[in-house]
Amino acid sequence: MWRTRTRWTPAVIVAVCAVVIAATAACSSSEDDGPRRAAERFLEAYSQQELDSAAALTDVPQTSRSAMESAWSGLAAEELEAKAGRVRVTGDTAEVQVGYTWTLPRGRDWSYDATLRMGRSDAGWAVRWASTAIHPKLGADQRLSLQIIEAPRATVNEADGSEVMVNGTVVGVNFDAGKATEQGASVATSVTSAVGVLRRFNPDLDEQLITEQVTSSRRQYPLARLSHAQFDRLRDQLAIPGVVTNEQAELVPKDPKFAPALLTEVKKVVDGEVSGRAGWRVVSVNPNGLDAAVLADHDPDPSPAVSLSLSRTVQNAAQRAVNASNRFQVAMVVVQPSTGRILAVAQNPAADTQGPIATTGLYPPGSTFKMVTAAAAINHKLATPDTVVGCPGEIQIGPRLIPNYNGFALGSVSMLQAFAASCNTTFAKLASRMGPSDLAHAAAAMGIGQKYTIAGLDAVSGSVPIENELVARSEAGFGQGKDLVSPLGLALVAATVANGVKTPVPQLILDKPTEIEGPTPTMPPEVYQQLRPMMRAVITSGTASVIDGRGAVFGKTGEAEFDGGSHAWFAGYRGDIAFATLVVRGGDSNNAVAVTRDFFDGLGPGYAVRTP
Repeated sequence: MWRTRTRWTPAVIVAVCAVVIAATAACSSSEDDGPRRAAERFLEAYSQQELDSAAALTDVPQTSRSAMESAWSGLAAEELEAKAGRVRVTGDTAEVQVGYTWTLPRGRDWSYDATLRMGRSDAGWAVRWASTAIHPKLGADQRLSLQIIEAPRATVNEADGSEVMVNGTVVGVNFDAGKATEQGASVATSVTSAVGVLRRFNPDLDEQLITEQVTSSRRQYPLARLSHAQFDRLRDQLAIPGVVTNEQAELVPKDPKFAPALLTEVKKVVDGEVSGRAGWRVVSVNPNGLDAAVLADHDPDPSPAVSLSLSRTVQNAAQRAVNASNRFQVAMVVVQPSTGRILAVAQNPAADTQGPIATTGLYPPGSTFKMVTAAAAINHKLATPDTVVGCPGEIQIGPRLIPNYNGFALGSVSMLQAFAASCNTTFAKLASRMGPSDLAHAAAAMGIGQKYTIAGLDAVSGSVPIENELVARSEAGFGQGKDLVSPLGLALVAATVANGVKTPVPQLILDKPTEIEGPTPTMPPEVYQQLRPMMRAVITSGTASVIDGRGAVFGKTGEAEFDGGSHAWFAGYRGDIAFATLVVRGGDSNNAVAVTRDFFDGLGPGYAVRTP
């Protein structure tokens, strides 16, 4: 028998060695990849919330599943990304480094590293469960908990530096169909009863819509938000099956008497901007419910305080002045000429019944419009304060006989004297000599006619139409034509004269610029320089002498006639305070002057608005 002898050439030897080395490497690779693949299967199931599958890949399925479920719920997590990293194998044990990234509510992310300890048995590699598989600092029997740290709500401050709206709470009144059913009540009947109590606080409540929504879902339906005082008065009436309440954070007035209507509108604008960004932390919690350790900590980011242009000093003085009488509707607006900041908007209770007439009510301006007519006359070189003009008791313009108040006559006087005495005939004649658009142009240059979008404030300045017809233009010249102004609009006229260059842009919430629609022409500063002594003469020797002695006040009175009566007006400025006062159906303009006198008495002779 012959035996074949294999010859081992060098090439064959190299090839065999290569096969042996590859096989050895494959075994080594298989040993390294075993714990990684097991860890990756576990992490994928854990991140997909397939907790039964994840738990089955551990050595204590029941314990691990409970812990993983607690982590998801305690964090209120939305997503989990888990990636296996470096693997270290020691015999039948291994450690797998893991990177966790949790997606938490409101777009928050929490990332950290942990270690999975692995063990090999006859069944293969599995996770040797420990609480550190969830977080390296999580102790046995501890759980994770996400805590939200609400940011302090910003306050709303007025220009003098005090707080006018602060953090507070209101009572949220909701309807829960489940609670109504538990108490054996009809959902529809309970909803009807609740709406009957709350409709005056929320006129948009719809019984049918509410009933349909609460019966088709398990969510509570918000019915109203009440102050604690309002809720205390209605507590017994709201003892209705299904009605539930909770406290809710809200901006509340620090002084309910300080500009309540105005602050209500401000709140609508800023309420969603004062909450800031809430902070959050993740803590480990012991079985007794006490926090054990802080695992992640992010401070809240509060919003800055909201600043208003309102001045508490000016607002209070204006409010006291208009409140002195409730026989008429009285309104006053005060503006800072240098900045346009609205310092006060005040109405008495009688005016409040008609809405925000101080900023949106439109009325004929009467003789206060002579500020505009005089400015137009100066701008078009028809007259100067020293120009001699006629002031007869009445004047015929076309078919219209225009009289002065009670038919008074001064003869030939300077335009300054005619202005101080408020001669209708003088300014009707001047207007008759103007072009159709001259008064409208001057009015626009002084703040009337544009649309102002003021954050937190409904605003209408007024309107002055272009008048082609001679009589209509003449009537407009002394404020008895188709001209209409609001107290805000007339205050802007006075502020323009005080500013001396252009109409200041009115503003209430300081970080929210006002938008203006419509032309904003200007007139030369010389026009206002010549108008000022005329307005001063109204105080020192004219129709507003009752306010003389209250500092260097410049102004113009007006009595605007309408069918059945007349409105009393007074507008002007002192220093950096421009104002317009209206007494609806107040008759004699001295009634408006008296209100303004009380306002300045409330401020005191030395008061000056704080310069921004």
